[in-house]
Amino acid sequence: MKKTILTLIILLNLLVVYGQNDNQTKTFRGFQTGILGLWINQENKLYSQLYVRSEIGLDAGLILGEGFNTYKNAFLTPVITIEPRYYYNLNNRIKKNKFTNFNSANFVTLSLKYHPDWFVISSENNINVIEQLSIIPKWGIKRSIAQSNFNYEIGLGLGKVYYFSKKYGYSRNYSDTKLDLHIRIGYNF
Repeated sequence: MKKTILTLIILLNLLVVYGQNDNQTKTFRGFQTGILGLWINQENKLYSQLYVRSEIGLDAGLILGEGFNTYKNAFLTPVITIEPRYYYNLNNRIKKNKFTNFNSANFVTLSLKYHPDWFVISSENNINVIEQLSIIPKWGIKRSIAQSNFNYEIGLGLGKVYYFSKKYGYSRNYSDTKLDLHIRIGYNF
């Protein structure tokens, strides 16, 4: 698993270096927060409307009691995300003189999200997260708020999540279908 993640990171870095031969290359950095976490991200331009977004942050979760009807605790766990994003209506928005700074446009992406089992921030002891990798095609919208550096972003996708659970005594790895919905606000640097 670690070799696969390392290979993906190296390949995407090579894409970014290759894409930087273009004199119009732009890099955007930002911070975003939502109901379920906080993240720092960077977008590197590859081609006209194609960017690679890399992100590191903390995803939030809830620990429920017996029968799933009592709330016990909340936690934060690290997440690493890499997404090639295609902003398909960016050029149309430019032609219509709409605000497009920091890629204020609609996008489609293939989100690769890795949740390592490094640590968990919680008031409860002995909480672990099963190491997992999700691959989710998504559609989203990103807009600046009042033509400023502040932005909001909404995205939705359905894909697969792969759990690597041998560490916790399970006999095999397994996968499941995952719905990914994100609603975030943020600031671009």
